[in-house]
Amino acid sequence: MLLSELDTLSSGTVAAIHAGQDLRRRLAGLGLRLGIRVKVMRRSPFNGPLQIRIGHTDLILRPADAAHIEVQTAAS
Repeated sequence: MLLSELDTLSSGTVAAIHAGQDLRRRLAGLGLRLGIRVKVMRRSPFNGPLQIRIGHTDLILRPADAAHIEVQTAAS
């Protein structure tokens, strides 16, 4: 499942990042790495950005960038 598809208030573990080196580096700088637990806190309307939480840090991520991040949920 992609991070962009994860429901609001649902959590998952980053299983893969399917992106070029520049985007991978930027996401890693934000703390999005393999094995990290993420939670979607809220979504902006009209396909706007997602607010995600990593530990105690909240990030705002574009849906296009979130679509490159594969997450594994407990139900997967």
